[in-house]
Amino acid sequence: STANAPEDDAPNRYSRTDRTTYSRYSRDANSSGSSVPSNALEKRIEELERELAKERQENARLMKMTQDKEELIGKLKEEIDLLNR
Repeated sequence: STANAPEDDAPNRYSRTDRTTYSRYSRDANSSGSSVPSNALEKRIEELERELAKERQENARLMKMTQDKEELIGKLKEEIDLLNR
């Protein structure tokens, strides 16, 4: 069960980071909204959304790899048990 502990912490760590990042950008946009053209802000938002989409895709890929590795580990453990018998 200790091997699963880092995995359990990962979603919480990411969500905290996302919330912190969101609130920081939110404050920056609100405080500088009058001095920065809205077009520049829209472009920045689009850029951040594309970056977020890439990161989510990479996260999904890594999660799939992790699941595949865990399945392989399970199968290998079963095989070891059979060989030990």
